[in-house]
Amino acid sequence: MQLDEIRISRAIIETFNNKLIGSLDVDVAVVGAGPAGICCAYYLAKKNKKVAVFERKLSVGGGMWGGGIMFNEIVIQDQAKNILDEFEIKTKLYQKGYYTADSIEAVSTLCSKTVKSGAKIFNLLSAEDVMIRKNRVCGLVLNWTAVEMAKLHVDPISMRARYVVDATGHAAEVAHLVERKSGIKLKTKTGKIVGEGSMQAELAEQAIIKNSKEICPGLYVCGMCANAVMGGPRMGPIFGGMLLSGKKVAQDLLKKL
Repeated sequence: MQLDEIRISRAIIETFNNKLIGSLDVDVAVVGAGPAGICCAYYLAKKNKKVAVFERKLSVGGGMWGGGIMFNEIVIQDQAKNILDEFEIKTKLYQKGYYTADSIEAVSTLCSKTVKSGAKIFNLLSAEDVMIRKNRVCGLVLNWTAVEMAKLHVDPISMRARYVVDATGHAAEVAHLVERKSGIKLKTKTGKIVGEGSMQAELAEQAIIKNSKEICPGLYVCGMCANAVMGGPRMGPIFGGMLLSGKKVAQDLLKKL
């Protein structure tokens, strides 16, 4: 068979367009494809909810790829091991209560199984704004990351979601947009983003589960974003809390959906 370059281009454009158009009105839009956001999307899609994940970078996985200081091993605790077991990601017992896993296997498997569960993941797309109606977050305003980086004057597009999940890590990007632009009071002790504290892994791993919740109508936070918004400490190179956080938010959303 002789390959036709135009047919190849047409296949890419038509297929992607259909995928994007089909994701402009969803049950849940997740911003950030780190371990918490991916895990959240997986558990929602597994229950046949319509989920789209938007990641501004070329690669998904957030900080999990690099483990700690670019040593591509991750550590998880007992409470989160069952999640990696469910994904069939190999773990090794290091000491009682501590397990390690290859970060490359972990990220690639999380991503693969999440896509196969039905979630749609879009990389190189940034949420530059939010849609708010009647003081409720109800969608995102999207643009290509390259447009944002080049500071080009190119208008974005909008998409609608019954719920939005901010899984953008330390930056808490969606929460900052809501705070800055809407005047909505967040469900924090100050009504605004509190900011993360210094690293205390034990406290952070406990706090992240508690802090992963709805912070204003229509907007949930999970992963490190939750501690950044609520004022919890930084957790360091341990990823169990991230996975548990994403699963918790998915379970909370399933009750509402």
